[in-house]
Amino acid sequence: MITAEGYHVPVLLKESVDGLGIKPDGVYVDVTFGGGGHSREILSRLGAEGHLYSFDQDEDAEQNIVSDERFTFVRSNFRYLKNWMRYYGIEEIDGLLADLGVSSHHFDDETRGFSFRFDAPLDMRMNKRSGMTAADIVNNYSEEQLSDIFYIYGELKNARRIAAAIVKARAGKRIETTSELIQLTMDNGKLTIEDGKWKKDAAKLFQALRIEVNHEMDALKEMLNGARDLICEGGRLSVITYHSLEDRLVKNMMKAGNVEGKVKQDFFGRTESPFRQIGGKVIVPDEEEQARNPRSRSAKLRIAERGGK
Repeated sequence: MITAEGYHVPVLLKESVDGLGIKPDGVYVDVTFGGGGHSREILSRLGAEGHLYSFDQDEDAEQNIVSDERFTFVRSNFRYLKNWMRYYGIEEIDGLLADLGVSSHHFDDETRGFSFRFDAPLDMRMNKRSGMTAADIVNNYSEEQLSDIFYIYGELKNARRIAAAIVKARAGKRIETTSELIQLTMDNGKLTIEDGKWKKDAAKLFQALRIEVNHEMDALKEMLNGARDLICEGGRLSVITYHSLEDRLVKNMMKAGNVEGKVKQDFFGRTESPFRQIGGKVIVPDEEEQARNPRSRSAKLRIAERGGK
């Protein structure tokens, strides 16, 4: 397996890169560089005339930059995909790969606040240089706003109770750390719905905050729209998702050509879409990969080709 040691283990490495159907002289984009595992695999299949552009907004990822004249690192959120391709004079690309969600590096970094395994500042920013932190949201959003975030992004049935517990607690003291958040929600928000199940709900709570902090849904929509406009005829889109919210957007784009999933039909009632889904079904990691890399357990890979019926 090709990866930056100790940073991130790429999920569905072979399957996702195989899905791109790489042409040696093609132009490709990896919008989630991270440890560089997928990028290195793509480069290993490119010829001298091919080129890879890789995006990452986290400065930590820069330690994994590949020294290769066929490679360009773009320090930016992938929502600006079209802008950066225009900057580099690229009108069309032959394929795009995205490994969404959070890298294992983020979960394992005790200082970033992505995991409730560690007592850390409530940060959760993928770009440490800008934006609101999770603490800003927890301490400043209204009870209704918090409830909506937890319900929509975390799919937590007790979202209102958790939001109320947070608002009550912060009236006495600002909530600053992951452990403070978990403790107050367990005590007052009834995070433990069933004995032994609290970790699942805690993960949903942290997921909801992370999505809001990083504006993940809006960024994903913009990136997918950009990919649709950039991928050439016969080019491929290969995307790995980890939860239903992002998977729904990806599925909509591949099926209908838009993130809303609005299906257009021709005169004969046939669905019109710029993409043709490859394989007919979602690809998931086998048992061996799931055992080796726990992050892969919720992964789903979808692949589509531009053009065709």
